[in-house]
Amino acid sequence: MSSSGRFMYFAFGSNLLKERLQLANPSATFFSTGRLKDYRLNFGLCGKNVVTAWHGGVATIEFCPGSEVWGVIWSLSFDDFYSLDEQEGVSRGKYSPLEVSVEMDKGTIICRTYQMNNFLTCLTSPQYKQVMCMGAEQNGLPKEYLRKLEALQTNNYSGPTVLDQIKTAMKQRVKS
Repeated sequence: MSSSGRFMYFAFGSNLLKERLQLANPSATFFSTGRLKDYRLNFGLCGKNVVTAWHGGVATIEFCPGSEVWGVIWSLSFDDFYSLDEQEGVSRGKYSPLEVSVEMDKGTIICRTYQMNNFLTCLTSPQYKQVMCMGAEQNGLPKEYLRKLEALQTNNYSGPTVLDQIKTAMKQRVKS
């Protein structure tokens, strides 16, 4: 956290993509890319019979010595602190916030991130995977990590998702 009225957030899932994060958190600005050591990326749902706007598993991190998760460090206004918690379902028990130390080229920084509660493994949707890959590419995550994301197996869901809202927001940004 910071005394400047802003806090740092480490994103590793759909919030890798600026347009996705800014749907509910307009103050988010890129700070850096970073690496979270001793964690691995996984996909699933918070409990049984859960329906998500993504129609499949969503990202979480799990403690795993020797592994690493790459992501984006965003700087957000404290005005968006509760909307980010709300987006992550903290009040509904879906995710718990964590303070983690993230490595950057210029050192390490303490960031807020989120870990899923009651985790059950589940394949992600092609749309969620696409948003993650777009965000990884948009923000210059390592090519090897992007290839790992591109190789993720999906559940082949083909209906509407949050991606539709993101595409609309991206089109509006291009027009303005």
